[in-house]
Amino acid sequence: MLLSINPDNPQKRLIEKVVQVLDQGGLIIYPTDTFYGIGCDLFNKKSIKRIYQLKRRPLTKPFSFIGANLKDISLYAQVSNYAYRMMKRLLPGPYTFILEGTRLVPKLMLTKRRTVGIRVPDNKICLTIVQELGRPIISTSVNLDEPSVIHDTYSSLVEMVIDGGVISYEPSTVVSLIDDRPEVIRKGKGEINVI
Repeated sequence: MLLSINPDNPQKRLIEKVVQVLDQGGLIIYPTDTFYGIGCDLFNKKSIKRIYQLKRRPLTKPFSFIGANLKDISLYAQVSNYAYRMMKRLLPGPYTFILEGTRLVPKLMLTKRRTVGIRVPDNKICLTIVQELGRPIISTSVNLDEPSVIHDTYSSLVEMVIDGGVISYEPSTVVSLIDDRPEVIRKGKGEINVI
């Protein structure tokens, strides 16, 4: 199903349809501020495994996930005062922060070092989905920017593709905040001179 949602003012009834798909264990493709992503409910192991198969990715390389806000992040990652101040300045935005995960995070989503990658994208559609769902969603890129092409390519593999307009693919900047020592792991769309 291709579902067109207004990127500036996401329609509540359409967001509710997306949340229903996620609640039922479905996969969605949705817009972020850096790319279109494939996602599912963070707590649905069967759906997460489908994404691993779809991306042909080893289970030892966890995906990042999207939280609705800083309060949400603090449930799933250990956020020091330093990390909180930095993230408060930069989020929502094109950054993925690496932090130590909490016990709420499924083991499947933790690295061997028990870290997680968390995003709060500057995109109203995906933030509204996460807020309405009440829990994070997985985030991994599709590497295509045109919703109709994404739909043609993935419609048999996912339950829903959300059309939020064309998004030129540019990955997020990945920053580790482990032990309060900021380290840029990957330079992407987010400015690194502010870190």
